[in-house]
Amino acid sequence: MQRYICCFGEVLWDMLPSGKLPGGAPMNVATHLQNLGIPAKMISRVGKDDLGAEIKAFLESKNCTTEWIQDDEHLNTGWVKVQLSEKNEATYTIVHPVAWDFIQTNEATQQLVNQASALVFGTLASRDQTSYLTLLNILKNLPKDGQILKVFDINLRPPHYSKSLIEEFLQYADIVKLNEDELKIVSEWYEIKGSEENQLREISHKFNLKTLIVTKGGDGAILLKLEADGEKHFYQQQGYKVVVADTIGSGDSFLAGFLKNILDGKSSEYALNFACAIGAVVASHSGANPAITEADIEGMMVGVRR
Repeated sequence: MQRYICCFGEVLWDMLPSGKLPGGAPMNVATHLQNLGIPAKMISRVGKDDLGAEIKAFLESKNCTTEWIQDDEHLNTGWVKVQLSEKNEATYTIVHPVAWDFIQTNEATQQLVNQASALVFGTLASRDQTSYLTLLNILKNLPKDGQILKVFDINLRPPHYSKSLIEEFLQYADIVKLNEDELKIVSEWYEIKGSEENQLREISHKFNLKTLIVTKGGDGAILLKLEADGEKHFYQQQGYKVVVADTIGSGDSFLAGFLKNILDGKSSEYALNFACAIGAVVASHSGANPAITEADIEGMMVGVRR
């Protein structure tokens, strides 16, 4: 049976000062997975407009199937105004409503996800009721055998999230990815103090999570993961120093790199190292989906057991 990962949510255009680039966190994860040799199925919705046709053409150029991207007769393809700070960090103004706010589901889509190795999802596509209910329905109807990894990339984009929404999705997740700011927000909600490791352990315990990852930009990443010995182990990986073009899509490439190596049975240390390396390589290029190779990633990595 073919191994593949489903990514649910927004496909859109990032409108940068220099021009438009394809983006959307789940789509970025999908294109990086495909580039790393893991087939990705993007479940989303676009308008019947030029931007929709262009984003489909972009996905096809990355060898990603567009079979599961729906067409909307009334709403436009999503786009986002991106502003870059002096440090080239991105902030986003996200247009609403757009086509990906109205993703539909049916038996064929559910079957697709039910046979996947993993399902990647975030919060942004659930800002509107239709896509939210579609995702919730998919999650509720997954097989109960735990074979499908449910990967929740929190990806908080103000004002498009709520504490209750995060709590609901945490109940389903096996793997949760946050950045440093998101860890602070979630820890403050539950009055969790102490070190980052302590915060991860308490969040993990509260929501019965097997794997928690926090990306820390140029400072690397940390990981709390339930290992085969039944214990939750804490890992740290230093970041790789690069000249940053922009940070768009770095975290998404990180997640794709991590998932690839976990599914390939590599050690947690290796998966975290690889993920930090690909995130750094992407940050050294403009946009979320630069053309990179595994040789580029491995060339940056410091040796660690596989």
